[in-house]
Amino acid sequence: MARTQLLLLIVALLVLGHAPPGRTEFKRCWKGQGSCRTYCMRQESFMHLCPDASLCCLAYSFQPTRPPKPDDE
Repeated sequence: MARTQLLLLIVALLVLGHAPPGRTEFKRCWKGQGSCRTYCMRQESFMHLCPDASLCCLAYSFQPTRPPKPDDE
């Protein structure tokens, strides 16, 4: 009986360890690449506001590149 409860506790802790820490992690933005958060992390930058007025944070690796400026002649 004690082993079954211990095994159940370990499984529950493993499942809880994989869950995202906050509810804002579920809100996605920028075509699913960004996350709506109160603050952006160090590896992210602010792109625009989400519908709930939080920040749409996008990792540097997913940021779009800007097209080159046309040459004015």
